[in-house]
Amino acid sequence: MFKVMTGKQAAELINDGDSVSINGFGSVSHPDEIDKAIEERFLDTGKPRDLTMIFASGQGHNKKGAYADRLGQEGLVKKVIGGHFALMPQIREMIARNKIQAYNLPQGVICHLFRACASNKPGILTKVGIHTFIDPRFGAGRLNEISKETWVELMELNGEEYLYYKTPRVNVAIVRGTTADPSGNITAEKESLIVDALHICQAAKANNGKVIVQVERLSTNPANPRQVIVPGVLVDAVVLAPDQKQTISEIYNPAYSGEIRMPHEQINRVIDEIREIDRRAGVAKERSYASMIIGRRAAQELRPGNVINLGVGLPEMVSIAAQERGTINDLIFTIEPGVIGGVPSVGGSFGASFNPDIIYSQASQFDFYDGGGLDIAYMGAMEVDQKGNVNVSRLGDKVIGVGGFVNITQSAKKVVYCFPFMGGGLDVKFDNGSLTIVREGRIEKFSKEVQQISFSGNYATKNQQPVLYVTERCVFSLTIGGLALIEIAPGIDLHRDILGKLPFQPIVSDQLKTMDMNCFTSP
Repeated sequence: MFKVMTGKQAAELINDGDSVSINGFGSVSHPDEIDKAIEERFLDTGKPRDLTMIFASGQGHNKKGAYADRLGQEGLVKKVIGGHFALMPQIREMIARNKIQAYNLPQGVICHLFRACASNKPGILTKVGIHTFIDPRFGAGRLNEISKETWVELMELNGEEYLYYKTPRVNVAIVRGTTADPSGNITAEKESLIVDALHICQAAKANNGKVIVQVERLSTNPANPRQVIVPGVLVDAVVLAPDQKQTISEIYNPAYSGEIRMPHEQINRVIDEIREIDRRAGVAKERSYASMIIGRRAAQELRPGNVINLGVGLPEMVSIAAQERGTINDLIFTIEPGVIGGVPSVGGSFGASFNPDIIYSQASQFDFYDGGGLDIAYMGAMEVDQKGNVNVSRLGDKVIGVGGFVNITQSAKKVVYCFPFMGGGLDVKFDNGSLTIVREGRIEKFSKEVQQISFSGNYATKNQQPVLYVTERCVFSLTIGGLALIEIAPGIDLHRDILGKLPFQPIVSDQLKTMDMNCFTSP
């Protein structure tokens, strides 16, 4: 039978050496009151110690000591197995300084491992991650020198290569809902996401562990069984947090939870408000004219009815370009934590969607992705090499993690990478039908060999997957021979502005085209 208790009391249920999984996606649907209680208990008593943290989605808001990053205290955590680390500065620092063991596995794989843990299965077999840094031939997802364990093995079945991911043990689940009924059944009527709530609770119970749930309120009436996301039979503790926010940027937006349908004009106003909140907080990045060019060119790959996924950052410009073109209502957006349909939100509310068609589990979403459900995926790129390999997961000692990138890019029918030719201060202008580089960027995006393979060009060509690399001055496509230059912006000099600034010689198409003029001017 569950008990209603304070966050402090709930934190005392966690023992030294436990394996803890905290649900949520960024700041969305995250049980942050329990994070605070665990941190406070550790700072006061030194307990619990040596925890293993297991999470699929990125946790936090890229602010030190926020959300799950509160657990980034030396001695509190000894190991992390996660999908994405960019939003957790303290934990990233601990990884870089060899203070904790750390393993990066694909987001979709980890949420499927929660299901495997829930049913006492030893692991899962999949092709996701082959020929990336997660493949044991290229590092097995280990992030530092003290990480020696092997969580993934290469196997052959019927003449084909697969990766076998071992199931980690979860014995403490920390999740969030909206309401707990008298039997402890949890509903999520005001939540914008479910993420992995049910599966990590089942996983903890399969290991005779504890389930702690943060909710906004208690109800004296039994819940509608169709609305229950976690049955009371799994719940040990309920922590009341009446002031919990839907996201870090918004207290409650009923269009995220499906309570109302918001008109498109109002959606645009809300998105502008969120961007302004993030700008004032110093976490928003102003998008340049070069970014708009990239978004417009990338959006030309869209077709009516396409099911798409937009990565974080510059790929957001694709939706803006689709709005310009008047085609945004012809597209079906998806977000990896478990949303199909509607309009994806931005900034601190990223993960939520206005007017979604369905909100379901993250594991089910990755079933859809892994099964080839995406027509096209738009992703950013931190580093690209001559073979078409892409790195989004590590830059020097800075650990970022792949998140859902590997699942999405290996399984989508088509992938379009969106990034500036040179990063850091690039400025361009378009006058008299020509694009001019006013100030070149400081950061090279192209390299002979990427530091870490998050996407394998060779594996993509083997599977005949169409891949484009769109920049503000040119477009490349992936071929068996590597990157091929297929389009160039008007006014750009092939040798001075492109070939002379690449650390390798790409294939130059015999039918090199000029980029569409609509990429440079508003429709």
